[in-house]
Amino acid sequence: MISTNDVKPGMALNLPEGLFAVVDYQHVKPGKGKAFVRMKLKNVRTGAVLDKTFRAGENVPRATIDRRDFTYLYKDDMGFNFMDGETFEQIPVSEELVGDAVEFMPESMVVRIAMFEGTPIGIELPASVELEVTFAEPGVKGDRVSGATKPVTLSTGRVVQAPLFVNEGDVVKVDTRTGDYITRVS
Repeated sequence: MISTNDVKPGMALNLPEGLFAVVDYQHVKPGKGKAFVRMKLKNVRTGAVLDKTFRAGENVPRATIDRRDFTYLYKDDMGFNFMDGETFEQIPVSEELVGDAVEFMPESMVVRIAMFEGTPIGIELPASVELEVTFAEPGVKGDRVSGATKPVTLSTGRVVQAPLFVNEGDVVKVDTRTGDYITRVS
């Protein structure tokens, strides 16, 4: 348990409504009456945002979320399989939990998995990843307008807009938050 006076943004709370991360925290002391704490909470599993008010000094259950590095191994009919780099334990993660992150995860990539009471609740990718281009139409001579782009397909199946000079076999860096092309690596 933790007092509402000690709560900070980024902490996780295990409330009766579910597991929530504190997004915003505001301690309010009105001119009349007792102080209270207004929090904006985000459900870790569903992403729904909830505004909740607590009395100042009230105890709320704090959740301990463990974040560890896992290596992505392969996908099968059970979901995505990851291996803990320290214990070599393998865990399956459902397709719903992985979501769009699969478009940036080549096999053998190390990702950080957030776990609550031994159950995976989220995947955190690095800010950018390097992926190989598997298909790119050739840039046409005379098609050299400054800033011109073309669609290229990456090794994970993701299609991004890249400059005309990017060809098949090149390795490009892609931002995992926006899905945009950053630069050509080789």
